[in-house]
Order: sequence, then structure tokens, then C-alpha cells
Amino acid sequence: MKAILTDTTKCIGCRECVVACKKTYDLERDVPRRWGTDDGLSARNWTSIIEKPDGKFIRKQCRHCIEPACVSSCPVGALKKTAEGPVIYDSKRCLGCRYCMMACPYGIPRYDWDQPVPYVRKCIMCYERLLDGGQPACTEACPTEATIFGDRKELLAEAHRRIKENPDKYINKVWGEHEIGGTQVLYISDIDLSCLTYGRPLDDKPLPSRTTAAMHAVPYAFVGMGSAMAGLSWFIGRRMKLQGNSESDTKDEGNE
Repeated sequence: MKAILTDTTKCIGCRECVVACKKTYDLERDVPRRWGTDDGLSARNWTSIIEKPDGKFIRKQCRHCIEPACVSSCPVGALKKTAEGPVIYDSKRCLGCRYCMMACPYGIPRYDWDQPVPYVRKCIMCYERLLDGGQPACTEACPTEATIFGDRKELLAEAHRRIKENPDKYINKVWGEHEIGGTQVLYISDIDLSCLTYGRPLDDKPLPSRTTAAMHAVPYAFVGMGSAMAGLSWFIGRRMKLQGNSESDTKDEGNE
């Protein structure tokens, strides 16, 4: 499967990746929101640069989990994990329930509040470009190769090679290698990247293994609730009909 490796030590904060993403998908200028987060992501910004002290920069985007919680939590299959790696989105199926936003441990999916029929938006790793043999616009645009594209196994090998050859430069960790089953977007860095999960530690167990049972129960819950409501409606309607017949018989007796 394909993946992206971001080396934060190479990032200069130029935001060429952000510009390339917006141009590729014709994303409009963002509108500041009082309730928005400070990570720069929104329905109109699918990738962002987080600036840290001492001139450190971290690129944030969808992590394209190997076993994505957003996909397992979607009751209508609007999100799909592809064989190539990216997690893609089908707005025609979306109900706007925002379960995916609650399920994602990285806080990636964003709601498009400005549309008459709002949908969820997020990075899809330029899936169409991948199918045509290309690479994501963001990795293609990076002038310092701080973010590169390739096969996940090869990028993992490259990440570990850099760490091994420069132990004083990097923290001995490849973010995304194992957390919640692994991700298609990997990081190596000289600073802690816990900000990408809002400081919450993630173990290696995939999240869908904890949510699948509950989501499988959703259709049965809908059917059960629908049946119960239909039965209640029939019962109340029958009572009202019997009551109406009783009042009619009483009136007829009085007229006689």
C-alpha cells in the first residue's frame, strides 16, 4: 500500500503543500470560526502546518489509518478504505451524522458548515492521481522533500534508516508505524508529536475492533425501533377508531 513519510526536521514551514492541496481541489479561502480548532484544518483546508517553538513545523493531514475508525463508525459506508491505501469519501452516501468526526482519534474530518447541504471533508491522499500513476499534490510540491510518497514498507525502512544513522537528530520512534494498527501517513521527528492526538496516548490495538460490534447493532436497532413505533401507531390508531365507533353508537341510541 502507498504511504506518505513526513520528516519534520526538513520542514521549513513554507506551506507549499497546503497551497498545492487547495489548488488541486479548488478549495476556497477558509472562514475563521469561533468553535474551530487551532490546528489549521477545516472543510476548506485538508492539510495544514502547525508551528511550534524554536522554528519547528509539523504538517497535519488525514493519517489514512490501516484500520480506520471513521470507516467502521459510518453507518452508510460513505467512507471507504481503498486497496491503494487512502481513505476516501462519497458525499452521495453521507447522512451528515458526523460519527466519523467523533470516532477519529486524530480529529481529522471536518464539517462543511457553509454549504446548503453540508458534508464532511478531509484529505483523500489525491486518490485520483494515485490511480493515474501519480503522487499526492502535497508531496510533489514540497521543495525540501520533508514529505515524500512511496510504498509503506519502503518508507518505513527509510524512516528507520534515518533514525539509525542520526540517533542524536531524531526521537527513536516512527509515528504511525504501530499506533491503532498503523497508518499510511508516517512521521519521524526531533520533537514530540503528541499534539497530533491532542496529547492522548494511543495503543497499538485498532479502534474498529472496539466499535464494530456496536455499529453492527445499529441496523437492528433501527429495525427494532421502527417496528416498535409501527406497532404503537397501530395500537393507538385502533383505540381511537374503537373509541370513535363507541361514541357514534351512543349518539345513535340517544336519537332513538
